[in-house]
Amino acid sequence: MVMKIAIVGRPNVGKSTLFNRLTGKRLALVHEKPGLTRDRREADAVIRSTKVQLVDTAGLEETSDGSIQARMRGQTEAALADADILLFVIDARAGILPPDEVFADMARSSGKPVVLAANKCEGHATQSGLYDAYSLGMGDPIAISAEHGTGLGDLVNVLELLITKHPEDEVSAHEDEGEGDETRPLRVAIVGRPNAGKSTLVNAILGEERLITGPEAGITRDSIAVELNWKGREIRLFDTAGLRRKKNVESGPEHLSVGDALRAIRFAEIVILLIDSQAPFEKQDLQIADLVAQEGRALVIAVNKWDLVSDKKERLKELQFEIERLVPQVKGVRLVPLSALKESGLIKLMTAVFDVNETWNRRLPTAALNRWLGEAQERHPPPAVSGKRIRMRYMTQPNARPPTFVVFASRAEKLPESYRRYLVQGLRSQFDLPAVPIRLTFKKGKNPYAAKRGRK
Repeated sequence: MVMKIAIVGRPNVGKSTLFNRLTGKRLALVHEKPGLTRDRREADAVIRSTKVQLVDTAGLEETSDGSIQARMRGQTEAALADADILLFVIDARAGILPPDEVFADMARSSGKPVVLAANKCEGHATQSGLYDAYSLGMGDPIAISAEHGTGLGDLVNVLELLITKHPEDEVSAHEDEGEGDETRPLRVAIVGRPNAGKSTLVNAILGEERLITGPEAGITRDSIAVELNWKGREIRLFDTAGLRRKKNVESGPEHLSVGDALRAIRFAEIVILLIDSQAPFEKQDLQIADLVAQEGRALVIAVNKWDLVSDKKERLKELQFEIERLVPQVKGVRLVPLSALKESGLIKLMTAVFDVNETWNRRLPTAALNRWLGEAQERHPPPAVSGKRIRMRYMTQPNARPPTFVVFASRAEKLPESYRRYLVQGLRSQFDLPAVPIRLTFKKGKNPYAAKRGRK
């Protein structure tokens, strides 16, 4: 069993910076403005040779019920209850403040082992804050600087003593997930405009209130990854911040949030674009779909708030027509109506995700590709340029994820874009490749493999 270590404390004490240090990755957004972290974030880490799960939490604040801060606190309390060890962080520069004392009492009353880390200990000016930490009654504070990486060895030593060793948790510090590993989780990112219902959809898929939701736009600020098993298939699901038009993005935290969402798209294999049934296919929706195609990710479009649509059959026909017209980059993209709030349409959504993943990973036989290429040229010969015909001699698929094809042709640089589009649409139709970007490039020359055989 992998042990969980929750990093807790009031806002802006450096919890996310410490989380990034211990995981060895820049997973959590960090900014001088407090309150950037809202949902709890989980990630694997290695303490000495033992695999653990770290949980970054929102800053604990005393607040009124119903507010975003109250929902943030609820997420932190859930992480606290679920953890095996609590890593309580204070700001040694600021010293001990009343909120530190309140939440130190919470940590002690949990009955969990607590490690006290006094962060931001970069100089002598922090000594008084370090000594004040003894007043919390949590034993000796460990002086660290998460930003500069100092004192982390002492912190890891203490954590190591508290971790119950399990043989199955022993891992190599260089363990990694290879691209060819079929057992690793399928990476799925949910993206869209603010307030489209992304976090509500993640909660519905998980069957629990894992992420903070509410009527306020922009609640989610950083991309949160959650693990789930859907009918025997492991999935890593990424909830992302809402993407607004570039000119409307404010500096600071929102700029970081947008960058984090874009990284989630690049890291994902499948992207679910969630749109609002009451305002579908606005300009920003189309720009996001285009970005997904440019990044080579497989796309599923989910239409949320379907419970508010009156004539569902007619509306669905209209939206399917609009998709074909407005999203030609990924022709045949699957459209799934759902209601995240009512938890309806989820099975159809996940079925579409698995189907498009199979297409995205598909490899086609070279012989079948070349038979099709010959037939395509017979039906519609490549145009002549300066009185000379362009001849396409050989086709192969060097890569999947997305399906990528190379055609060897004479005068390849002269082939017009319209003919390339003709071939792409032919590939989609002949080999059933909907909803995924198709990469098609042309190289000058004859069949390179035939040339190699001739030299032997």
